[in-house]
Amino acid sequence: QVQLVESGGGLVQAGGSLRLACAASGRAFSRYAMAWFRQAPGKERTSVARISTSGGNTYYTDSVKGRFTISRDNAKNTMYLQMNSLKPEDTAVYFCTAGRTYWGTPDYWGQGTQVTISS
Repeated sequence: QVQLVESGGGLVQAGGSLRLACAASGRAFSRYAMAWFRQAPGKERTSVARISTSGGNTYYTDSVKGRFTISRDNAKNTMYLQMNSLKPEDTAVYFCTAGRTYWGTPDYWGQGTQVTISS
């Protein structure tokens, strides 16, 4: 069992930056592929970025490439999402996830953190 807690959300102006963190408790954090999903009001939940167990492989959805960076610190059981050059369309609830496979449906979800970008 893995428990995930996100932090770092908030309200910033367009062009600003935020750093989200996901703290994991439970066993074997380093064995899980991790990801960030987001859900905007009235829209489906979508994958934003993924990172492999070692951190050596990453994936970004096209709309955030070059602006967002996903990383993890297995010694601290924590994953991060550095978000730069934020746009109003990045406004969403951001969810941290953990899964047994890199591309599969996540097995565990955090409660989400709100990110709001004002224009």
